[in-house]
Amino acid sequence: MISDAEVLIAGEAAGPLLVLDEPLSFWGGVHEATGIITDTHHPQHGQPVAGSILLLPAGRGSSSSSSVLAELIRAGTGPSAILLGTTDPIIALGALVAEALYQKTVPVVVLPSDAYRAVATVRGRIRLQAASGGASITPA
Repeated sequence: MISDAEVLIAGEAAGPLLVLDEPLSFWGGVHEATGIITDTHHPQHGQPVAGSILLLPAGRGSSSSSSVLAELIRAGTGPSAILLGTTDPIIALGALVAEALYQKTVPVVVLPSDAYRAVATVRGRIRLQAASGGASITPA
């Protein structure tokens, strides 16, 4: 249990961990219909986010990222959970809107730096359980 994780959106998810080396803007950085990272300057350009548990240091860019993330979640091409290195209200807002409008929950958790570094070394599928008392990340 990571008791000092900041749970922005509670929930459970499982999927392959996709570790991003740099912040990502969903607006202009991820194709809405396919969930493929389209930002040609991003180190993970061409990777699909669909169904993944996305670990990224931060969000980047426009407030329109919220609407793109919500649409990715609605279309089933978004991540199944998002783990952040810093709080990002734009990402949290997108997940909140998707939950309210589409009844699809994508947990969003801000990890403390030591937990972030530890999770970044994991390979394969993981399971996330996030609630008000913190988050648990285990192999899936």
